[in-house]
Amino acid sequence: MSALADLPPLRAVIARHGLAARKALGQNFILDLNLTRRIARTAGDLSGADVFEVGPGPGGLTRGLLMEGARHVLAVEKDPRCLHALEEIAAAAPGRLTVLQGDALEIDPRDHLTPPIRIVANLPYNVGTELLVRWLTPPVWPPAWESLTLMFQREVADRIVAEPGSKAYGRLAVLAQWRCDARIAFTLPPAAFTPPPKVASAVVHLEALPAPRFPAPAEALQRLTAAAFNQRRKMLRAALKGLAPDIEDRLAEAGIAPTARAETVPLEKFCALARALAR
Repeated sequence: MSALADLPPLRAVIARHGLAARKALGQNFILDLNLTRRIARTAGDLSGADVFEVGPGPGGLTRGLLMEGARHVLAVEKDPRCLHALEEIAAAAPGRLTVLQGDALEIDPRDHLTPPIRIVANLPYNVGTELLVRWLTPPVWPPAWESLTLMFQREVADRIVAEPGSKAYGRLAVLAQWRCDARIAFTLPPAAFTPPPKVASAVVHLEALPAPRFPAPAEALQRLTAAAFNQRRKMLRAALKGLAPDIEDRLAEAGIAPTARAETVPLEKFCALARALAR
């Protein structure tokens, strides 16, 4: 711990390595180590887990994860400018940090980490939602990871935990709540970041369930929710007519009124409709 605590302040690291955040990479850094350690603690006891971190930047959250006892951290960074700063952290925590330069969309953490695996990240805004959907829709469930502790724009966080009938309720809510317990752990104002984004952010914690809440073919549910919420203002009989010629019969079988709109349909009935469509 002492070697990690002796590392220079993050502002000094950024200045020395020329790590001004780049908008094109969706970078917004958290420099307050009290905050990064709080994010790490939200992920639970890390002493017996390996952690996959996406977009570590200068390593604020990376330090927090290691200080909070993570067994091993795999940090994947696309920006080559950040590698030297991350290597300095690796030297202060021998054998506990692996740094890879690359695109997180193309890297499977199972190739580098030993279960149990937890994913913890201040996700780059430009790929955060895509990564979340990928993690929620693996071909086999339970997934390789036990939990996700992720920073999002507050608007995206609200969509993950939204209830039916709310404006935020949509595909993310269905996919997340089908297979996970999801909650917003805490929010952060723009001033917590460098540079400050235009909106507030929130840390969302998702615990993988051993099995989905309701039975449904995964591919059918993904296709169904994409079609339903892509035209959320339309009645479902119109929004889903491309999925089956007898869509009204399938809706009736699932107990959903053909005139209903996607934002009013609870998770259980989406799963029932996915089963009807798969048949």
